[in-house]
Amino acid sequence: MTGPRVLVVDDEQQILRALRTSLRGAGYEVETAETVETALAAAAMRPPEAVILDLVLPDGTGTDVARELRGWSTAPIIVLSAVGDEREKVAALDAGADDYVTKPVGIDELLARLRAVLRRTAPGGEPVVEVGELVVDLAKRSVTVAGKPVHLTPHQFDLLRVFALNVGKLLTQRQLLREVWGPGYQDAANLLQVNISQLRRKIEPDRAHPQYLLTETGAGYRLVDPA
Repeated sequence: MTGPRVLVVDDEQQILRALRTSLRGAGYEVETAETVETALAAAAMRPPEAVILDLVLPDGTGTDVARELRGWSTAPIIVLSAVGDEREKVAALDAGADDYVTKPVGIDELLARLRAVLRRTAPGGEPVVEVGELVVDLAKRSVTVAGKPVHLTPHQFDLLRVFALNVGKLLTQRQLLREVWGPGYQDAANLLQVNISQLRRKIEPDRAHPQYLLTETGAGYRLVDPA
């Protein structure tokens, strides 16, 4: 299944190629444009679910694109700003951009910001996920098992949230650390193991024999329905 469609607007071919590759690798559908004119045409033809937008373009500015899009689209816009473009950056935010990052930007940070703006603008709020007797209300940040409330720390809930949005899918340690704690924690395996253990203690009928949160040795973890 293809993920959200992202329109990337930048006139530097090297950046376009790098972002296209990284975003597709993260599961997004990607379209690219190099000018204000082609960006607006692409957005009109196939409305994106998010836009990553350079400020300096050959035939105008990212501000022009943001202002035009805001006339008819609520898709979140992340501005890419070169150092020294402070006034243009502020103007783009005032024109309707949701976030900005300064070039050069690490792809992990950009992906994290993209996930954040997409979560904030998700239609209808976040779902209630039911896996066996485990119920995770993502909007209310509440959890029950067999009808009984489970009290989690913020990080424990954020960890369970990632699993709940990917039921049945194998998630690696690096993915989980990046999603919950950020890019700087991708090698903090012990931190993840401690939180997995605490999470199991709270949601598993028998934490010594997990039914919900399974370990795939050498690969990662998976949330499954015990049935």
